[in-house]
Amino acid sequence: MPARVTTLKELAASLDLSITTVSRALAGHEQIALKTRERVAKAARLAGYVPNTAARTLVSGRSGFVGLVLPIRGPNLVDSFLGEFVTGLGEGLVSHGADLILATAALDQSELSVLRHVVESGRADGVVVTRIAEVDARLTYLRQRGFPFVAHGRLLDNGFAYNWLDTDGARAFGEAFDMLYDLGHRHFGLVTISEPMTFRHLRQDGLAAAIGRRGDPSVRLDVVTAPRFDRGARIQAVNRMLQDPDRPTAIVALFDELALTVMEEAARTGLTVPRDLSVIGFDNIVASAYAPPGLTTFDASIRQCAREIADMLLTIITDKPAAPLTRVIRPTLVPRASHGPVPQARS
Repeated sequence: MPARVTTLKELAASLDLSITTVSRALAGHEQIALKTRERVAKAARLAGYVPNTAARTLVSGRSGFVGLVLPIRGPNLVDSFLGEFVTGLGEGLVSHGADLILATAALDQSELSVLRHVVESGRADGVVVTRIAEVDARLTYLRQRGFPFVAHGRLLDNGFAYNWLDTDGARAFGEAFDMLYDLGHRHFGLVTISEPMTFRHLRQDGLAAAIGRRGDPSVRLDVVTAPRFDRGARIQAVNRMLQDPDRPTAIVALFDELALTVMEEAARTGLTVPRDLSVIGFDNIVASAYAPPGLTTFDASIRQCAREIADMLLTIITDKPAAPLTRVIRPTLVPRASHGPVPQARS
């Protein structure tokens, strides 16, 4: 078994490499050949070497950490979406030799105040920001500070230059409408949220544009809204729609958790999905595959998006590209059993 080493100098000597080469290899620098990076990583692992973060920071001016603020909105620290996102982000960072710092924002704290602390403490080289609002003070602050960041989502203001990656929710909601329309549905429902989030705006616009393209005056759209994290209000809103004698035959929900609530409440009301009601969601969270009869949804590739965001952010930190990095990911339809033809008695 190789002798244990405690310093970078000892590890470099054991490999007959320069300290600079070993340091860069451990940090995942692409200027170092892949075989060398793999050789150094294996030797460090076998010798039990753990990099001294404080020393690395002094030499490079970087901490090797990326920050993410997690807001605590209830008894669960993270929801299904954030669980997938954090996993993918961690995977993407580790592959480059970087680590993730999670900072929590308590119920009585603003995310911006916690984000300021992460940035100004110097503990992170960059940050990832999720769930972007139509106007978002977090992005304004980060851009003013000139601090490296990537947003998962977009602002409504196209003139605000920043780094982002997003999924094409507008296209997905248009596709959902077209599929249901071709199955004979003309009376639609939309279950959405009241918060001014850009993804809400884009998905609703995509649905409205698809309806407009058909030019069919027989198409109707009912909309119910509730605060995103108020489950009681969400259930009440869904039941208002389901218990209406002239309820929709197909409901599109802004994201899977809302769609799953629709399916649960439909079952309590005595409706059968999809015989009496078609339901479509968005995100393809794990629960969507197991909720009877299986939720038709769009896979937003949450984990893969987070990995790509990690790559983007580390590129920004290392290379400082002149132009903002942006990318749109196309969601993939995941057809399951929750949608079908319009009920014959109501066609």
